[in-house]
Amino acid sequence: MPTVQEPAAKRQTLNLRIKPEERELIDRAARASGKNRTEFILDATRRAAEDALLDQALLRVGAEAFAAFQARLDAPPQPNERLCKTMQSVPPWETP
Repeated sequence: MPTVQEPAAKRQTLNLRIKPEERELIDRAARASGKNRTEFILDATRRAAEDALLDQALLRVGAEAFAAFQARLDAPPQPNERLCKTMQSVPPWETP
């Protein structure tokens, strides 16, 4: 049985007025990313939009679950090999 293809979603135009130096910055970043300007702007804008919406997420939990969550946040980290190694290493900003 032949596969029915969905019609391509209609695309719309989005016009932006930007300063020449901003456009050049975007173009340089797009080239460095191996993308064209449209792909770069859409990817960056989509990520920013998703982040903005995720920042608005509301989680509802009961008092008991919230108290347990707070207790875990307030508890000091338990020593382990990776934590000890990290705490003994030279920070990257102090590396010669």
